[in-house]
Formats: sequence, structure tokens, C-alpha cells
Amino acid sequence: MNDTTRGNQPAGYVPPKVWSPDTQYGGQFASINSPVSGARFEQALPVGRHPLQLYSQGTPNGQKVTILLEELLAAGHSGAEYDAWLIDIFKGDQFGSGFVEINPNSKIPALVDRSVDPGINIFESGSILVYLAEKFGAFLPTERRARTRTLNWLMWQMGTAPFVGGGLGHFYAYAPLKIEYAIDRYAMEVKRQLHVLDTHLARNAFLAGDEYTIADMAVWPWHPGSLFGVYGTHEFLAVQEYTHLMRWYKSIAERPAVDRGRRVNRTAGEPGEYLRERHDASDFDTLIRQASA
Repeated sequence: MNDTTRGNQPAGYVPPKVWSPDTQYGGQFASINSPVSGARFEQALPVGRHPLQLYSQGTPNGQKVTILLEELLAAGHSGAEYDAWLIDIFKGDQFGSGFVEINPNSKIPALVDRSVDPGINIFESGSILVYLAEKFGAFLPTERRARTRTLNWLMWQMGTAPFVGGGLGHFYAYAPLKIEYAIDRYAMEVKRQLHVLDTHLARNAFLAGDEYTIADMAVWPWHPGSLFGVYGTHEFLAVQEYTHLMRWYKSIAERPAVDRGRRVNRTAGEPGEYLRERHDASDFDTLIRQASA
């Protein structure tokens, strides 16, 4: 072993001239990871009775959309009624032909707006948020400065989330071996992101200023939502020390629509904590009964 490979993981590893896939170090998601795109099997998607058909899972990216849909309904936009079908990404549902037709990138969430003919396919959570906000004229300001502030923070989230999901989250919680360098590298970046938010929220009630927008709905499930629930890194990162961020986080968590939206298309948790599919507002009554049983 020479000095340039000392301490590498695995020991002595040197990147090859041409990379080829190897699931040996794929970790928890090795069975669904692949270097190629496209459908792996034929599977038509179900279609419910509402104009909006959501195909998703209750990950942070999935929660963004269900939170917005529940907020729209709470604000009186009856046209935002939706069917939320579970796409179990751990079982590879996202590689079915029907889902790939909507989203060739095979990532949740994906939405079909069937209120128009032919229906409109929308993928990427940020794109879905903008589409719905513009469709219903809500949670995205029309005044230029306020709109730009909202989109600034929405794009910030879209660009930074991979550091959490693809970086710290993977190496801290999912990787088959703990690599100190990788965990430290991503922990430093996540801490910087948390400080960005905390500093900004010290001067602002919400991300775009005084108005609650899709930017807040996009960031909330990730920072610090995923650090609490998905990856369990809240103590590791000392999230509680970001007092302004925690004030903002708790205030949004108290919104009834957020509480409903975060439960949709989740597959695990305590009784009353998750709703695998949502097809009507009355479906949440099931959760109340589960929690009280």
C-alpha cells in the first residue's frame, strides 16, 4: 500500500480508469440502484375519481406535495381534491412502465392533472409545487420581489437536499460501512445549511418574509424534518441549537394541513401516524380511530 492509498476504504482502493457498477457497496438500496434508466416491468397505474392523481411516497420530497394539497384544500380550493397512490420505492414500484411514462427519471413524487384533456404530467417536487400554486393562485406571491424571494428559497432547497439525502443521510444511516471522511464532509455542509436557515429566520417569520409560501413547504420536511425522522441525525448535528430554525419548524408543524400532509403515503410509524393512501378527506378519520384504539 503506498501513501496515496493509505486509509482508503476499502483498503488500498484506487478508482479504476473506467467505472463499472458493483452492488457490493450499494448498501440498503443496492437492489433498486442501477446506472441505467427506463421501465423494468409492465405495470399500469391506478386512477381515482379526483382531478389530481398523485403517485408518491411519504418521504421528505413526497411530503412537500401532500402538504401543499392539504393547505390548498384548507384554504377552500375544492379543485385540489386528490388521490394519493403509494409508490413503494423500497420495492421498486417507481420502475413500473406506468410510472416511468409520467416521470422518466423514476423518482417520486409524480402528479397527473386530469382536469384537462389530455392530462398534464408533472414530475420533480419543485415543479409540482409551482404548478399547483400557479393553478390555484395560492402560496406563491404574484408581486415580483416576493415571488422571486419564494423561488430563491425553493431552488435553494432543490439544490441542497441532495447533500442531506444523498450525502449525510446515506453515509450516516444507510451505508454498509461507516466512513469518517464521508460523514464529516457531509455533516459540515448540512451544518452550514442549518446555519443559513437559522440566520435568515432570525430576521424573517417565513423564508420569503412575512408570508407562508411553497418555499416553507419545500424546506420544512428536509430541514430539519429529515434530520429528525428519516436519518435520526438530530442529536449528532445538535439541531436544537438553531433556535430560530426550530421556532419556524414548530410553528409550521402546528398547522393542521401540514399535520395531515406529512402522514400521507407513509408506510411505517405509530398507529395514527401514517396513511398509506389517501382518496378522500374522510380517510384521516381512520388515523384518529387507529390512534385511539
